[in-house]
Amino acid sequence: MGAGASPSKDPDAARHARLTGDPDRLRDETDTERLDRNLVELLQEVRVVQTGVQVLFAFLLTVPFSSRFDEITGFQRGTYFAALVGAAAASVLLIAPTAIHRVLFRMGQKEYMVEMSNRLAIGGLVSTAVAMVAVMLLVSDVMFGMGIGVVIAVAAAVAFVGVWAALPLRRRREVIAANRGARARARR
Repeated sequence: MGAGASPSKDPDAARHARLTGDPDRLRDETDTERLDRNLVELLQEVRVVQTGVQVLFAFLLTVPFSSRFDEITGFQRGTYFAALVGAAAASVLLIAPTAIHRVLFRMGQKEYMVEMSNRLAIGGLVSTAVAMVAVMLLVSDVMFGMGIGVVIAVAAAVAFVGVWAALPLRRRREVIAANRGARARARR
């Protein structure tokens, strides 16, 4: 709770305060402390995704050297390349926040670093999803044929869009609407 706020015994009131409250007022921290915390949280999140992307990328780099790679169709070769490019793009985008932090270290650019790193991380997640959908398409096409492969790839794409985008965006809309409502009630 922020300074001067009294705790509520009503759990719904507490939930409403969390939903509609200014996130910066819910913590007793300066702008600099908030930026420090935001950057640390973002870099930790990127580390988690980065490991998975690096494993996927390493796997994809070995595929052309397998004995059956020469037997794949042109469609499968294109799908493989899409997965490889997606994994490479994800690596570039997810490693970039660390590079930005190192280059701009102690230059008073923390707000820029947080904002830019957030955008790069989102791009890295999109690239990761593209790579993983392409891998699902490639593997399922090789195992079950193109028809089933496309169905599995579409299901994977829907899962990524649903869980990585639709859920958080829906919550974002709810919070924005609740904040607007709270501000409108406060003006009355």
